[in-house]
Amino acid sequence: MTKQHAKTGLGLIFTAIMLFPVYWMINVSLTKDTDMRADPPHLLPFDGTLEGYRAVIDQQMPYLGTSLFIGLGTVVLTLLISAPAGFALAKLRPKGGGALSFVLLIAQMIPGIIMAMGFYAIYLRLGVLNTVGGLILADSTIAVPFGVLIFTAFMSGIPDELINAALIDGASKWRTFVSVILPISRNAVVTVSLFAFLWAWSDFVFATTLDGGGDAQPITLGIYHYIGNNNQQWNAIMATAVVASIPATLLLILAQRYVAAGVTAGAIKD
Repeated sequence: MTKQHAKTGLGLIFTAIMLFPVYWMINVSLTKDTDMRADPPHLLPFDGTLEGYRAVIDQQMPYLGTSLFIGLGTVVLTLLISAPAGFALAKLRPKGGGALSFVLLIAQMIPGIIMAMGFYAIYLRLGVLNTVGGLILADSTIAVPFGVLIFTAFMSGIPDELINAALIDGASKWRTFVSVILPISRNAVVTVSLFAFLWAWSDFVFATTLDGGGDAQPITLGIYHYIGNNNQQWNAIMATAVVASIPATLLLILAQRYVAAGVTAGAIKD
């Protein structure tokens, strides 16, 4: 066996170990309640059931819809703030831009629970506690610093000649940003959008702190409540986890080539 084959074999083994929890989650979601405590456990659901997925459709769809709305809202708000800010730091070079970039980097190191407690006091005063809009704003504070840094790095590689040509043709800086810079920055837009959506979709700290008593709650709270109310129905709990993982998985598969280009933030190759 060659050295290359050995590396490939080790890679497959490590990949299988990392993906085993995903496989087991799917396996349990299809297992009947009567077979849940079988010894030895069933490695494959030969006599499976879809009862867990029926329970998801009946009970968890409102949570999934709320998470989808929060995720998309977070993406929109993040792009509206981070794209112009990244353009300004990369091309307009305002005074204090370097210090601002450093502050944005530090902001990503603040633990989420600390930010959640600060938001709680503010939201309580403003009367926006337990609202979807408040949760979108909170989730955006995690994504915006990352988005600004990605856009700044990517747009720094765009030739200044493109901007100068647009300005000579009479375009304003805002028109140049919208009509020239944004279309070129497609990879960065997809990267920031994907990470913003995934952060909002998987958020639990902000959700339980800022929206724990709201009428519309995300899927992370839906799973949390479901575990407490149905601690014996593991197929339904795992089915909920499987369904909640599907949007993130599909987005990662569809956007992986854009993300690879966006995080490297190199020269434009469109």
